This record gives sequence, structure tokens and C-alpha cells, in this order.
Amino acid sequence: MKTETLVIEGYASLFGLEDLAGDVVRAGAFTRTLARGGEVRMLLSHVGGRTAGRWTTMREDGRGLFVRGLVTDDTAAGQAALKLIGERAMSGLSIGFIARDWSPRVVRGRELREIELREISLVTSPMLPGAQFAAAGGAAAEKYALRNVRIG
Repeated sequence: MKTETLVIEGYASLFGLEDLAGDVVRAGAFTRTLARGGEVRMLLSHVGGRTAGRWTTMREDGRGLFVRGLVTDDTAAGQAALKLIGERAMSGLSIGFIARDWSPRVVRGRELREIELREISLVTSPMLPGAQFAAAGGAAAEKYALRNVRIG
């Protein structure tokens, strides 16, 4: 049986934009996590142990935290993610993190200056509405091509 693999890419976090909880991530917030290296897991909906694939690229740019990864059908979570992506029901990204340096914002939420990134999940409803991914390649890219999703 051939493994189905989908290459996805998008922004897991966008700098300077308020999420639904009022948090705002500042440029440079991921610097230490990225410099440290190590694996940042790709989960399905922030559920530990529900690995949907793996991240191959993570970098900060002027817009936010750009990621590229492989979603595979090697696990039940990967199979579920591919099904939801194919049904156009999932195109969101959400970060699981520990806030290391932050301050409260006047109205609500936090100003996040340093984040220890733990995982990046594929989700149906991201906390930051602009945190989206699109199919970028792989054998399954045409099957899962996400329409009307602007990346970059």
C-alpha cells in the first residue's frame, strides 16, 4: 500500500495581529525556539499523540512564522486530517506554546515577545483567523488543492 503524502505550507502565526483571545505575537518571538532546533510536532487539533505528519520548514519572515510540512496517512490522525483537507473542512493552523516573555495588553490579551513553541496543529478553526495553510505539492496536491486560500 502506497503512503499518501500532501505537502502543505502557510503561516502558523502572523505578527502584529490580534487573535480571538486578544493575544498579539511580535516579530522575533520564535527566535529562540527556532535557534534551539528540535522537533515541533504536527498535531491534529492540539491533541497530544495525534500526529498528522511532520514539519520540514519553520522560519520567521516579515509577515510571521512560515511553515511547510508533510501530512501523511501513516497515522489515524494523518488519515483524518487528509480527509478533512479533502473535504475543504480544514485549512487552519494553530500554535501550542508557552509564553516566556509577555505583558498584558490594555483591553485584553497579551503582547507576546518570546514564545517557546511546542507544537503546530492542523485545525478547522484557528484562534488567529489568518493562520492558514494550502496544498503546496506532493503526489496528492491536485486532489487536495485548497481554493481561495491566500498564502504570503
